Amino acid sequence: MYEIIKQIHSGWAYLAFLLLVIAVVNSFIGLFAKKEFTEKDRKIALFGLTAIHTQLLIGIIVYFVSPLGFASLGQMKDAALRLTSLEHPLMNIIGITLITIGWMKHKKLVTSEAKFKTFSIFYGLGLALILSKIPWGLWF
Repeated sequence: MYEIIKQIHSGWAYLAFLLLVIAVVNSFIGLFAKKEFTEKDRKIALFGLTAIHTQLLIGIIVYFVSPLGFASLGQMKDAALRLTSLEHPLMNIIGITLITIGWMKHKKLVTSEAKFKTFSIFYGLGLALILSKIPWGLWF
């Protein structure tokens, strides 16, 4: 069961990553081109948010059914175990929190520039944190 859920987590990561990159690029294009914020822009950001939250839920399941979950927290001298059991989950939760904050903040903003800027900052920082702790050796 663990292997199946881990494969789902790894496969869904490609889609979540793609949607999040599209949302960040779209927000930068909207900001620098001084475009009007439309329903399409909102949906792009929402799809990125939904995909990354789904990835988080799958990741939480992987963490709790993993033979390396809590048991490896005492093994902090091993860099690979530390990455998969502590650094990866923690940095991704922080990144996803930033993305969620960006989504919540945009709702209160009125101008298109402010909305694009909020998405650019929060989604961009969230994406950077997520990318910083992907276990690249295990992903490809």
